[in-house]
Amino acid sequence: MMGRPRFDPRMQQRGPQIRINHRIRVPEVRVVGADGGMLGVMTTEEARKIAQEQGLDLVEVNPKAEPPVCKLLDFGKYKYEEKKKAREAKRKQTSVDIKEIKLRPKTDQHDFDFKVRNARRFLETGNKVKFTVRFRGREITHPEKAQEQLDHAVRECEDLANVEVRPMMEGRAMTLLIAPKPAVMQKVSQMKAAAEKARQQALKEGRTLPPDEPEAEHDPDDDEDDDDDDEDEAEQAAPT
Repeated sequence: MMGRPRFDPRMQQRGPQIRINHRIRVPEVRVVGADGGMLGVMTTEEARKIAQEQGLDLVEVNPKAEPPVCKLLDFGKYKYEEKKKAREAKRKQTSVDIKEIKLRPKTDQHDFDFKVRNARRFLETGNKVKFTVRFRGREITHPEKAQEQLDHAVRECEDLANVEVRPMMEGRAMTLLIAPKPAVMQKVSQMKAAAEKARQQALKEGRTLPPDEPEAEHDPDDDEDDDDDDEDEAEQAAPT
């Protein structure tokens, strides 16, 4: 019985290889000049000689054509430009983080408004928001109170967000995930593009700019989470 072929992660990481110069082994190619003009179909050897005379490389740009299409260009410069474009595209991508907002079934209106204000700020900067209502002790016997809070949170943010994951139980907590609407994300992309333009200008002038995303207001309940966990454990361990 033959063994299974050994997995080599490098085989998956390698993308399609671009053939240049002597790696192009087909007998003839259609050649595009460095200025974009068509030089026509010729033997591969003849195309290589023209590239050498111009101090350029013969690069296969469309291997599936009949015959394959090659272009005369500086391959080193070409690779540099392609990497630069990839970095630029990656920088322009809008990254989405998940920010968590913690609630209690008995969170009062003042604290709830405070937390919703933070949630809206996160949404406006292009982040998803996860609301988590944590239960202590016998509070878990009344999940409808947590459901009411999460429904209220959705209504307060409905102009900015859509529900991505509906309320569901996760251990001793009920969670809800909302995500910015497409119009919000479009606005965030425009703001980031403007900020990037300002950053580039500032670099030219030797100035520095403050970070784009504002900090959320500090939530004092976050400082109490560890203590609450201890209380949960103690309450569960206590005899009934």
